[in-house]
Amino acid sequence: MAKYEYSFYPGCSSQKGASSSNYLTSVETMCEELDIQLNHIPDWNCCSASIGYAGGGELPRLTLSARNIALSEEHNPGQEIVATCAACWLATREASERLGEDDELMAEANTALAEAGLKLKNETPIKHMAEVLVEEVGYDEIASKVKKPLEGIKIAGYVGCQTNRPFGIHGESYENPKYLDKLVDTLGAESIPDYEKKVQCCGGALAFSEPDKSQEMIKGILEAAYDNGADMVVTPCPVCQMNVEVYQDQINAKYGTKFKMPVVYYSTLMSVAFGRSSKDAALDGQIIRAKKLEEIAG
Repeated sequence: MAKYEYSFYPGCSSQKGASSSNYLTSVETMCEELDIQLNHIPDWNCCSASIGYAGGGELPRLTLSARNIALSEEHNPGQEIVATCAACWLATREASERLGEDDELMAEANTALAEAGLKLKNETPIKHMAEVLVEEVGYDEIASKVKKPLEGIKIAGYVGCQTNRPFGIHGESYENPKYLDKLVDTLGAESIPDYEKKVQCCGGALAFSEPDKSQEMIKGILEAAYDNGADMVVTPCPVCQMNVEVYQDQINAKYGTKFKMPVVYYSTLMSVAFGRSSKDAALDGQIIRAKKLEEIAG
């Protein structure tokens, strides 16, 4: 039996074959080393974070997440729900809290769920994987698993906005959260505690509708990382990871910059530090190669 066990909601972008499938690979590797068992919620659906605010109303948006919670309570009873995607975590936790505070809305959601033979009890805590690592596993246990310290790498911890507001990680500052910095140091790399863009939005919601605004925001995130001497950026959010990595060529063409900054997940860092291969750490999924991590992974 695993030391830790959770009901797992992977989300659309992190599922196999999707844009952030490398995130799922590195998370699974990380969890193997930490003796964490992830029990996938069967037949899970989109949390509606991408389109839920565009139309359709409040009830359909909340009920989509309520369905995932109800499925978890039916198939993985007693297990806390863990999500790796910031948007999925935020949407699911919001639905749980909103429905828990509004009896009428809860009744309406359950009327909709009854059509699929489901009923929401809404008794299950919703956590981001970062919360699990910080609050339940802990830095000492993580440190005990390090086989290949990430020495000689300076890393900017980019938390982004959705894992920081409105809920955030317990005990952390909204303006300057430290958990990614502590994790970087625990893995043997050098953190940048005063990295000034760690909670700025990457403009993910504007990437297609107003790309100039989004890319200007990304430019600031990258400039701050370079100004602080970072070799790479680490993030807990698949939207942040994608935006800050994939638009660097377009930003370079527009502004005459020469950005080529690897942007990786915390789970990738941990998998490499735990002694796993480049493939296990999903380094082959990077658009901009994290060569220093590849060297350590061998």
